[in-house]
Amino acid sequence: MAGRITGGKRDALLVRDCFRAGGYVFAKKAGDLARENGISRIARLASNENPYPPSPDAIRQGCDALREANRYPDECMEQLLQCLRETYGSYHFVSGVGMDGVIETLIRILVNPGDGVAIATPTFSFYGLAARAQSAEIHPLQRDEDYSVDPGVFINAAADAKISFLCSPNNPTGTVTPPEIIEEILAGIEGILFLDNAYIEFCDTDYLPLMNRHDNLVIGRTMSKAYALAGARVGYAFVPAWIVPFYQRASTPFTLNSASAQAAIGALKDREFMNRYVTHVRTWRERVARECGFPVTPSGANFIMVDVAPWTGDTMVRELAMRGILVRSCASFPGLPDHYIRVSIGDEWENELFLKEIQAIREANSGLSQ
Repeated sequence: MAGRITGGKRDALLVRDCFRAGGYVFAKKAGDLARENGISRIARLASNENPYPPSPDAIRQGCDALREANRYPDECMEQLLQCLRETYGSYHFVSGVGMDGVIETLIRILVNPGDGVAIATPTFSFYGLAARAQSAEIHPLQRDEDYSVDPGVFINAAADAKISFLCSPNNPTGTVTPPEIIEEILAGIEGILFLDNAYIEFCDTDYLPLMNRHDNLVIGRTMSKAYALAGARVGYAFVPAWIVPFYQRASTPFTLNSASAQAAIGALKDREFMNRYVTHVRTWRERVARECGFPVTPSGANFIMVDVAPWTGDTMVRELAMRGILVRSCASFPGLPDHYIRVSIGDEWENELFLKEIQAIREANSGLSQ
C-alpha cells in the first residue's frame, strides 16, 4: 500500500469486505418509538427479554462485587464455573460475554480462513457474522417446511465443517429439535456441533446426557433470558474436556466482569425465582398463540413466531408500533418468507395489549385478510 491515502477513501482501502454491509439487525428501540408517536408506555415484545428485574440475590451479589471493582476479576471465573457445576453436575464449562462471546472464542480456536462452517437456517444471524469475521466459508442448510432439521441434510452440509450451528429451541421459529436427531448428527460429523440452548429453560427437552457420549458437542447457554440478566451479558457453555485449555488460551483476557459473574451466581442459586418466570411464559405462550388470530409455529421458547399473511412482517410491525407495541419482523432472517413476526412473552399487561391490538388490526382490515 504505497503513498498517502487522500480524498476520504481510507475506509475503502482498509476496512474488510465482510463488514462493509449487513451486520446484526436490532429491534427498534422503544425510546425511539415513544418519541416518534408520543407513546409513554411501550409493550416491549421484540427482543425476547425477561420483562421482570433479576432475582434479589442476583442484584445483591452483583452490587457487592462492585466494592472490589478496582481489581481485575478471576480470569478463569472459577467461582461461576463452580456454581455451574453445583447446579448442573460435574461437566466442563467455559464462560464469555454473552453466548456471543463464547461463539466468537470457539470460532477463533477452530476456524482458519476458508474453513467450512455449517448453519441450519433460518436462525440467529450472529453465527454467520462471527464465522465471516474469521473468513470462514458458510454452508447454510435450509430447515424443512415445518422448520425441523433433516439430519441427513445437516450431516451432508457439515461434512467438511470445523464447527456447525444448530439452535434449539430455534430463534426465531421456536422449534425444538429432538435429542435423537442431535445424536444422529453428532455421530455423522467430525467437526464440533454448537447446540445453542439460549431458550432451553422454557421447554422440557434435555440434551445434557449427550455430553457424556460425544466429545464433539458444545451446548451454549445464557443468563439473559430465564435469569433476567440480559444487561449483564453472561454466557457459558458445556464443553468437552479437551476444549478447555484451548479456550483459555484464545479468550480475551478478563472477558467477564466481576459484577456480572457474581450476579449470575446469585441468579443460579435462586432457582425458585427463575421457575416462576418460566411458568409465566408457558402459561402465556399457550394463550397468546391460541388467541392472537393468526397461525403460530409451535414454540419451546419465551416467544412465538406468528404468520401474519397477507400482511408482511414489516407492515405488521408498523401497525403494532402505532399502537404502542414493539415486536420483531422476521424479514431479516434469511430463509423465512416476509410475512412473519416474532413476539416475546412479556408482562401480563403487555400480552393483553398485544392480543387486543392485533385482533383489532385484523378486524379493521377483515377484507384484506380474506
